[in-house]
Amino acid sequence: MSEILNSISASLQAGKSKDVKALIEQALAEGVGAKDILEQGLLPGMSIIGDKFKNNEVYVPEVLIAARAMKAGTDLLKPYLADANVQPLGKICIGTVKGDLHDIGKNLVKMMMEGKGIEVVDLGVDVSPEQFLAAVKEQGCQIVCCSALLTTTMGVMKDIVDIFVNEGIRDSVKVMIGGAPITDAYCQAIGADGYTADAASAADLAVEFLKA
Repeated sequence: MSEILNSISASLQAGKSKDVKALIEQALAEGVGAKDILEQGLLPGMSIIGDKFKNNEVYVPEVLIAARAMKAGTDLLKPYLADANVQPLGKICIGTVKGDLHDIGKNLVKMMMEGKGIEVVDLGVDVSPEQFLAAVKEQGCQIVCCSALLTTTMGVMKDIVDIFVNEGIRDSVKVMIGGAPITDAYCQAIGADGYTADAASAADLAVEFLKA
């Protein structure tokens, strides 16, 4: 069994969506459980890509094709995972803050988080504090991830923290921030919960928050 799971992981890392799907179908036919395919094949493969990305051993294009292969695999597994009642690790919402239309960094973080088995609600770009608040209230997101690439829009992140304080739910939601102009010092200054310099580290921190 481990051989086919290793093959799934290797094909995912190489970004071979067709091979990933064919191997998953083969594994299912051989009686391997969907949960095992996810947790011992797909997630470890994406985790390796995340670590390599952190260490500059692979770059954005490789991450994107690996994430595409990951999505092809998880889409195929979804009905089986539902039957096996496999729950995601947790639920987060992510968006680029109001006034900012950059989404490459946000999309990378989303992929890395999905690669850790987290359910991600993507709010897109130009997202207001009110929209983040609505996502938390209506969809039960435990973490809010805010991205900004412009120094002129990073101030919105403080508004996002403040809106949760004003609503009296600051204690029940973690606010993570990131983007080129953001620093750990800024994170502390506005009272957010976490800043990371890259997408893979953001996913690791989200896992820590969700497990805590």
